[in-house]
Amino acid sequence: RGWGAWTRRTRPKREQRAMERDPCPHRILDDLGGAFAMGAIGGTVWHSVAGARNSPSGERLAGSLYAVRARAPVLGGNFAVWGGLFSTFDCALVAMRGKEDPWNAIVSGAATGYVLAARGGWRAASRSAAVGGVLLAMIEGLNHFLLRLAPQAPPPSMPPPQAPAAAYAPPAGALGVAARQQLVNEPVLSGATADASDVLMQDKWK
Repeated sequence: RGWGAWTRRTRPKREQRAMERDPCPHRILDDLGGAFAMGAIGGTVWHSVAGARNSPSGERLAGSLYAVRARAPVLGGNFAVWGGLFSTFDCALVAMRGKEDPWNAIVSGAATGYVLAARGGWRAASRSAAVGGVLLAMIEGLNHFLLRLAPQAPPPSMPPPQAPAAAYAPPAGALGVAARQQLVNEPVLSGATADASDVLMQDKWK
């Protein structure tokens, strides 16, 4: 129940995070390159310091460069293998299950650890799989915790209702108002009075 509620609460954020990633065939190559770059940069920093410390005085720079040239690409390759296997298992699980959730990452981490340690026997492979699964579970849990702490975007607010525009009242001295008042104030002629007025007008024109 708790896991289902957690997946329902985090589904929009997970879907948004999944949409930001590359599709699965391209994701493998992207993770390969990113893991190799991460391992190479980290190996450069680590082995430059280690090579300088292990070199005699006066040859620290040369020792540092030699250690970086010899060991940094190897560490980058190890990271690339791990990232490529992880993304391959992740894409396979997405294709089989038809959805993306934290279980894909956890199972992919365990499977990657098992494959990398398979040459040492099933005991070593099982330990490596347990370490990989626990490590990915911790990463997913931390990611979920950070998503919950992140401020959510406020819902779009509707503009405040505007008051209806007041009817336009022209000034009292306007021509239209005066003419309308004149028409209103004129008395309505009865039928006999109207006939007499017509007779007077005809006599006038004669």
